[in-house]
Amino acid sequence: MAASFVSSLTAPLISAVLGGAIALVFLAGYLRRKRAAIAHIPPSATAAAPDQPKHVRPSNQAQHKKGHPRPHHNAADKDAAKKHHHLDVNTLRGHTDSVTALHFSNDGANLSTVCADGAVRVFRIDDTSSKSFKILRINLPAGAHPTGVAFSEGSSSVVVAAQALLGSSLYMYADVSAPPTAQNKQQGKLSPPEIKWSHQKIHGKESVLNLAAAQATHGPGDGSTIIISCSEATDIKVWHGKSGKELGTVDTNQLKNNMADISPNGRFIAAAAFTADVKVWEIVYSKDSSVKEVNKAMQLKGHKSAVTCLCFAPNSEQIITASKDGSIRVWNINGINLMRTQKP
Repeated sequence: MAASFVSSLTAPLISAVLGGAIALVFLAGYLRRKRAAIAHIPPSATAAAPDQPKHVRPSNQAQHKKGHPRPHHNAADKDAAKKHHHLDVNTLRGHTDSVTALHFSNDGANLSTVCADGAVRVFRIDDTSSKSFKILRINLPAGAHPTGVAFSEGSSSVVVAAQALLGSSLYMYADVSAPPTAQNKQQGKLSPPEIKWSHQKIHGKESVLNLAAAQATHGPGDGSTIIISCSEATDIKVWHGKSGKELGTVDTNQLKNNMADISPNGRFIAAAAFTADVKVWEIVYSKDSSVKEVNKAMQLKGHKSAVTCLCFAPNSEQIITASKDGSIRVWNINGINLMRTQKP
């Protein structure tokens, strides 16, 4: 009995001993691999410089020794480093917020800008490489916020569209390019201009999206400046730049406008609006150079979605339109039969 009992215990005991021995072998191997991995970890930068605080890391750059001063960079190198692009000529500074509209004078010597800080600025840029520009800041009447600007009568005056609580207005500021006074000359500023004419509530309570200007050189036009104001509703108005007289009104009947433009010769007006069609009107001049009427000339069909912006070519013979459908189209309006719908 005793012998059989001992033999029955021997097999499990041997199995347990062998299992424990195998487990010890695997554990010893794991510990050896762990110690080897720890031994190969490189010393940290902090350990290499124990006298430095933990939050200070040694620089990887070579330190300049005494007698070896840093290389000297002249002013030309610094100016070159500041430029973002090799075609960058200059930077016009003075705005304190985003610029929302701008317009060049016909001679390219003046640039007018509309800023979200509520001011209109005129930059005299006869020399684009100059490091300083004469700046004229125009502060509008109290409560008026500028939304558009255009030069009138060459570069001597600007027309400003502004939005107030009661609606949109137009202001014509004359002599914006007059020589500076003695005091302003020292400050690099131009003399403050005066308002020659103004109109209130020109589009009701709707704001002006943009202004555009051109010289009336088509037909019997006398070269005077014609300005259009495009409202955010559906109406577009035509103005005489010098006198401020309203010359006509057109309605796009397209829910809302996106923008409008006038051809460089003062003949056509085109509107980009909510729909895919582009409507074009013709300004008809009398023999005495006054505006006789504004008639619908054509309708350009071809885009599949709303037209977001457009412009005329410098020769007034093409219109370029851009649409939400992702396409840009060029339309030839030279020698066309007016009042005829054009298709691409």
